[in-house]
Amino acid sequence: MKNPTSISILCLVVLCVVQFSSCKSDPVDHTIGAFNNGGNERNMIVVMSDLHLGADLSYAECSKNLGSLEKLLKQIKAAPNVKELVIAGDMLDEWFVPANVDTYQGKDQADFVKRIAVTNKGVIDVLNSIIKEKKIRVTYVPGNHDLTITAANVESILPGIYQARDDKQGLGTYSPADGAKIAIEHGHRYNFFCAPDPISNQDIAPGTILPPGYFYTRIAVLYVMQKPVTPADTPPVVTKDPSGTASQSLLYTYWYVWSKALASYPIANKFDEKIIVTNVDGFNGNYAVNDILPYQTTPGGVIDVKLFKGVQDSWTQRQTLNHVAIPIPISQAIANAGKGSESEFQATNQYFLNPNSDKRIVVFGHTHDPKIIASTNLSGQKCIYANSGTWIDHNTVAPTTMSFVVITPQSATASSQTYVKLYNFENEVITTMAQDSIRY
Repeated sequence: MKNPTSISILCLVVLCVVQFSSCKSDPVDHTIGAFNNGGNERNMIVVMSDLHLGADLSYAECSKNLGSLEKLLKQIKAAPNVKELVIAGDMLDEWFVPANVDTYQGKDQADFVKRIAVTNKGVIDVLNSIIKEKKIRVTYVPGNHDLTITAANVESILPGIYQARDDKQGLGTYSPADGAKIAIEHGHRYNFFCAPDPISNQDIAPGTILPPGYFYTRIAVLYVMQKPVTPADTPPVVTKDPSGTASQSLLYTYWYVWSKALASYPIANKFDEKIIVTNVDGFNGNYAVNDILPYQTTPGGVIDVKLFKGVQDSWTQRQTLNHVAIPIPISQAIANAGKGSESEFQATNQYFLNPNSDKRIVVFGHTHDPKIIASTNLSGQKCIYANSGTWIDHNTVAPTTMSFVVITPQSATASSQTYVKLYNFENEVITTMAQDSIRY
């Protein structure tokens, strides 16, 4: 879930921990350009994420930056050394829609996706031209904002795009050809509010996988559109259940996170108004904020909730279904869901500190916070985590937008390095933000 200009459950933690390295023995000049490896080989991998293409530019997160995105994609298409373009999630945005707007306008997801293609025609046209030319492979990995967008609907507007999907809807991890030590995913798999939830609400919306973050985002976008001076309502006070059960304590933490989020983004509607229009992923009713907030019938009594009832108790099962390798404790998952540092920790924990993983380079999106962080794995080998940032118009999480990562794989030469570089396209000029390299 992202802040209203980059909606997130709470303000994401900005950690500017970037490490640089270079290898003077490498004969390739890596200063000649973002998409140029100094030779004739087509081997460079470009990773971008969080494009947030919407169906209506009156509220879409990416509007002013569309022209710049189109120009950069044309540069990538013309680059003789680029082998692959990976879009690591949140490409098509089904979440960033005001709560009172019918997302599908009475139609269906297929029509919604086609409207996104029309609204963002310049970008979609360039992507299709790259795909059709077949010189550069275009790969898509799902994110949370396109969690329920089906493979068929992605294919309908981008025929021939390669989709790196797990066996579960809304998830995917990708390792490029000849890049077995690289893992690229969106990063929402490890977030309590954003990971697919195929357990909750099945009695209300059979088959749904929408997590709590979907409803939070819809409410927060309404705030973005309304910008009220004072809130029309405030969350009802909930106190810890004196019974002190683990489940009740967790539900109290869940309420606390929600209450702080709603206080940060007040809306001009009472919390009992049925303002959240769904008709998405099995939901077909209108819901109120109070339907999502935990509550107590009597002060100090049992805490309950309507939507996502029992969500605090199903996290372990949910992680298993979502193929999370190293389980995340539920208290940590709820409390740290809005922290960018948690995504960074999970990249390290799930890959570099996982004895069953051999990945040395991991690229996430999701947090909108572009950076490169070096660490070591359990064997003491250097590893690199990179975040590809975002293309939304206004990024309050980091001082830049329009960022992307370029990976240049090592050659057989013993001194050759695999380079990971982070760039931005501010003012339509490619600028290096950070870089690092390893040999594996």
